[in-house]
Parts: sequence; structure tokens; C-alpha cells
Amino acid sequence: MDFLKETVKGLIPTKEEYKKLNEIVARIENKIKIKNAVVELGGSGRKNTWIKGNHDIDIYVKFNLKEYSKKDISKILGNELRKNFKINVLHGSRDYYQIIIENYTIEAIPIIDIKKVDDALNITDISPFHCKYIRKHDKSNDIRLAKAFCRANNCYGAESYIGGFSGYALEILTIHYGGFLRLIRNASKWKEKTLIGDKKTIDRLNESKKTSLLILIDPVDTNRNAAAALSSEKYRLFINACNNFLRRPSNNFFIEKKFDENLLFEKNLDKKIVKITAKPLDGKKDVVGAKLLKCFNYIKKQLELNEFKIWKSEWHWDNEAKFYFVFEKKELSKIKKHYGPPINEKEHAKGFIKKWGKQNVKKEGRLLYVCIKRQFLKPGDYVMHMIKNDKNLANYARKLEAND
Repeated sequence: MDFLKETVKGLIPTKEEYKKLNEIVARIENKIKIKNAVVELGGSGRKNTWIKGNHDIDIYVKFNLKEYSKKDISKILGNELRKNFKINVLHGSRDYYQIIIENYTIEAIPIIDIKKVDDALNITDISPFHCKYIRKHDKSNDIRLAKAFCRANNCYGAESYIGGFSGYALEILTIHYGGFLRLIRNASKWKEKTLIGDKKTIDRLNESKKTSLLILIDPVDTNRNAAAALSSEKYRLFINACNNFLRRPSNNFFIEKKFDENLLFEKNLDKKIVKITAKPLDGKKDVVGAKLLKCFNYIKKQLELNEFKIWKSEWHWDNEAKFYFVFEKKELSKIKKHYGPPINEKEHAKGFIKKWGKQNVKKEGRLLYVCIKRQFLKPGDYVMHMIKNDKNLANYARKLEAND
């Protein structure tokens, strides 16, 4: 697979990008004047596993353990950053901060500077140990291939609204198997459940950390499943992509395909497509994205409960979220059967007959039913009704608009 050498070349950041990265880190470091706190590059930048064109930067602000163990280091860092930068507060296990400089998004993360993992006061304190572990194994280019592969095959990103692989999980997997190709070959054979790590360690995991189909013990923090956020859908999608790649290896498996709305409509000229535009709520991207996903699934469920058969559905999110539901063009019948209890459940049957009137109730086998007029025959009409009247939707999105 000689083409992988050329693929990797296209993933390695340029000298100019490395220079810009260092300039931005230095710019922020020079503005943070906190006694006994050290600023350093973190994340994929520190690990040297970042990909060309990536403009996300993690910066760790490491506070001395002895001096700051009982202080609010998030508040201290926030107050310091506000002196020189416009910041957004992001809520996590410990609050951290987002700064936009030019077209770069920087996350400044306060952590306690510890010497060993067991001294961590918060999960984020372990982050530098992740960097150290990845750097030690020197699989940068193989990891870049793994990340690009997962991005292109729609299974990258541990955010709850994505449910894919985190960058760290892919780093561990690539190191565990000894390279990108070995990862792909092994993953293509993964079964319904895959366990990677010492069996006794896995058995000791909290049950909540063992629900994913892939259990991947974090080599730095063995109490953690690094793949806990991976959904069943993305797990199977990755296995399928690995098999497809091995059957027909190609550089196409590393090229992200942008969603093409026109292509979706062209491919479904014989179908009915309802498109919904959702304006997200304000907040942290992961939280906002999770709410948009809930919105999408809620609308989908309501359509199905109202007997609209969805042939295909998908959603995409940039500045606005777009939901697409594809149906057969044929409308629902004007009349539908509304089923009640079995006739031998006398009390329930009596209530059903009383509600609908004896003259309207019929029997089909052991079940009672009545014929009622549908309120909505077209899915687009029902969606418009939902947007206007269903107050639950306000919990998930600021505004919804539908195009039928």
C-alpha cells in the first residue's frame, strides 16, 4: 500500500503551521502571570498527532499542587485570562476557557501539576500523562492516518452527539496494534464485543464504563475505559469501513466527503423529502449538539408514532442544523384503524365501547377497533404542526423551520 506514504505527507502540518502554533502558545503564555503556574502546549499539538489544517489548540495551565490543591484554579485562570482576552467559559469536570485568535480556537485548561496519576484531584489533571505516553511510542504518522480514516468514514469524535472515537482512543489503539494497517486488519475482525486490556482490570471497571461494545483500558489511568463514549453504530461503522478498505485499498478512504444537499434530493426524485432547519441553543458545543440530536430523534419518533414510514433520515450541523426525512410520495389513507383492548378484557372493553360508541366499535379477531379520520396525511403537514404546537421542541433548539 505505497499510496499511504503520499497520504501521510498530506496530513503532516507544514513548517508554517508549526511556527504559527508555537507563536500562539507563546502569545498566551506571555499574558498569563500566575505565581507557581506553568503554561504548556497540550492535546494533539503536544503529542505531535495533529493533522494539517487543524486549528484547534489545547493549552494546559499547570498549578502547583501544594499551593493550589484547595483553591479554585478555574476561577483564578479565568480572572487572569480576562485581563487580555475575550473568553468563553466552558463547563466540564472543571471549568475551562475558549479563546479565539485569528482563525484558531484555543482551549485553556486549568490542571493541578502532579507527579503521578494517583495524585490527580480531577480527571483533567491526568492529561499531561496522556501526552507523555503517546510521545513515548512515536507513532505520529500512523495515528494521523487513523484519525483521517475515521474522520472520512464518519466515526470520529467522542462528543455525545457523535458517539465516535476520541483522538486519544485512536492513539491508544494505533499504539496497541503497532501501526495503522495492523489496527485496520485487527479491527476488521472485531466481534460483537471487543475487550482490550487486562481481564482483571476490565472486570474491576465500574459497570457504567462497560456498556460500549469496545472496552479499551486507558494505559495511563486503568480505571477508565477510553472508548466509553463509542456508540454501537459507530463501532460497527468502523469495522465495516476497515473491511471495505482491506478489500479495495484507496486514498479515497482518507478524504472527507462533505454533505451535498443537492445530491440527496437528486438521488430521491421519486421520494418526498422534508427538510427542517434548526437554530441551536447557546452553550458548549457538546451540550448543544446533544440537544440537536435529541431534537432530531424526537421528531423522528413522533413521525413514526403517527405512522409516517421514514425511508431514510440524516442530520448535519454547521452553523445551523439540517434534518432530512425521506418518505414515499404516497399519502397516508384518510381513515385508520384505532385498536383497543381484547374483547375478553371485559372492563377495558366496556370502557373502550363507552368512549367510542357501540355503533362505531368493530372487532378484528380478539381485538376491538374503531375507524377514525386522520388529522394529517402528509409528513410535511405534521412537521409544520409540531413546530407550531409542540412545546417540547423548545428544549432542544432555539428555532425550527420546515421546507416541505
